[in-house]
Amino acid sequence: MSHIFDWLFAQYQGVDTHLIVLEFIGVFFGFLSVWYSKQENILVYPTGIISTAIFVYILWVYGLLGDMFINAYYFSMSIYGWYFWTRKDANNNEVPVTKATKKEHLWSVLIFIATILFVVIIYKFNNKFDTWTAYVDTVTTAIFFVGMWLMAKKKLENWTYWIIGDIISVPLYFYKGLVFTSFQYFLFTIIAIYGFRAWKKSLNNTPQTV
Repeated sequence: MSHIFDWLFAQYQGVDTHLIVLEFIGVFFGFLSVWYSKQENILVYPTGIISTAIFVYILWVYGLLGDMFINAYYFSMSIYGWYFWTRKDANNNEVPVTKATKKEHLWSVLIFIATILFVVIIYKFNNKFDTWTAYVDTVTTAIFFVGMWLMAKKKLENWTYWIIGDIISVPLYFYKGLVFTSFQYFLFTIIAIYGFRAWKKSLNNTPQTV
């Protein structure tokens, strides 16, 4: 068993202790955020804000610009989502789970393309296309940008993007040396699957209006 732990944590040799502690805290609040999202609990946003703020700093230190911009975007969208989820309709009901409209699907495609172009420019400007992970990072960034936007608008389809992005991120972060983060995305994948099922059930139980 000790050999397994030695192998897992060997990638943290030479890393400042405060970065390891911050990563653990960020993972913890990130896990809480995804769990609250599954429950349609407004606490998804304050916990997410704490996690993303921490990871913006960590990823800046590691020089992972694409990942850093993901979390900076999450931070800003968490503020928007916090506001949107607390809105009430004329009957004082909270915003329900709904499916994305054709227009929102189109916006999803545009956000995906725009994000890829944006990250490519950032990576090219900083000469970061020096490893295959940079190309994968570009795609996952676009996937997560769309997922976060759809989640903030409480659209069922957000979980599809999270699941795809999380599955890709598990081996990606492990390869980058962020073991705790890799394990976090493994848990995220499981929660996202259950989240999709929970939101779909909520959608089916919500009276549909024309």
